[in-house]
Amino acid sequence: MRLTATALLLLMAMLFLAARQLEARSPDWGFLRAFAEAAMVGGLADWFAVTALFRRPLGLPIPHTAIIPDNKDRIADSMAAFLRANFLTPPVVARRLRGFNAASAAGQYLANPRPGESRLGAGAASLIADVLESLDQEKLGGMAKAGLRSRIERLDLAPLLGNLLAAMIAEGRHMPLIESLIRRAAEALETNEDLVRRIIHERANTLLRWTGLDERLANGILDGLYKLLAETVVIEDHPLRRKIEESLEALAEALVHDPAMHARVAAMKRDVLANPAFAAWLDALWERGRAQLLRAVRSGGSGEGGDRIGVSLAELGRALQHDVRLQVLVNRFARRTLVGIASRYGGEIVRLVSETVRRWDARTVTDRIEGAVGRDLQFIRINGTLVGGLVGVAIHAVDVLL
Repeated sequence: MRLTATALLLLMAMLFLAARQLEARSPDWGFLRAFAEAAMVGGLADWFAVTALFRRPLGLPIPHTAIIPDNKDRIADSMAAFLRANFLTPPVVARRLRGFNAASAAGQYLANPRPGESRLGAGAASLIADVLESLDQEKLGGMAKAGLRSRIERLDLAPLLGNLLAAMIAEGRHMPLIESLIRRAAEALETNEDLVRRIIHERANTLLRWTGLDERLANGILDGLYKLLAETVVIEDHPLRRKIEESLEALAEALVHDPAMHARVAAMKRDVLANPAFAAWLDALWERGRAQLLRAVRSGGSGEGGDRIGVSLAELGRALQHDVRLQVLVNRFARRTLVGIASRYGGEIVRLVSETVRRWDARTVTDRIEGAVGRDLQFIRINGTLVGGLVGVAIHAVDVLL
């Protein structure tokens, strides 16, 4: 477009020269001469204005030219202030994020990545693996295990267990557990039937053993227990099943509201955390997790470990897309995080922008701004040439009429 604008200006100059020659033969050519003359003036004026923004026209030290290079630092500060005032203040960030569903967008990406785009990019996966292998594993593992132990220690376990148990009972998910416990009890009774018979035989008196009634008593007790357990499994409203449900409901209530139960659960948790077996379990958990993560990222998200990660990420993506409550939580967290970043680091971000622009040389600033504005600058010159020519024709027409 720069060549087009310059060529148009040269064309007006040639038209002006030609019209001056033709006007001597016929006054009607005066309109063309007036158009070309005014167009040259308008084109030159706009060429000067556009050029003066970025450099000195013809290299002459004319005052108030090369405006952008001479004011580079002030432009940098103004850009930084504009960025801070309009984008990086907490109210602005919060307002812009209020209508943006970040959770749904993240879910869409995780659940449906673009073709040929893995959820763990090869470069990012390699970087994660290199970082994991370069860090001190003993210190890193110690930090991870200490963090997990600290979270467990701070966790109020009793109400959590009570609410989970209450939810299971309310949704009927405890029934398979009860039935499984009853079946296990029947299997344990069957496995230890000889032990039960021996206990009854030892507790029976001499008369019962001499008459053989102890064996009949053992058979009766075992048959009764087998029948009771079978009926409890089959009959949904069996009294024993109801008693078990009432006990579970009472346990859930106690776990949530009973301070004594809270203390007992907390004591049990402390005993578990102090047990060396728990430390060994944490060590094994860390090693397995680290090894699986390394295998997954080294394979770029492929392979058995990578497949599991991919499936987990896809499930997370679907949950983020369809679970409204989860979206609310994630979006709230994202807003708070970004608002906090803007509040704490907004000044540093705009200072980085300002210092970066300040470090650019004048030629770099000029080229980047001129390249960003691009064609519109040259259209200013073209429009100035054409508008100037039309104004010249209008003035010449008025002059002829008068």
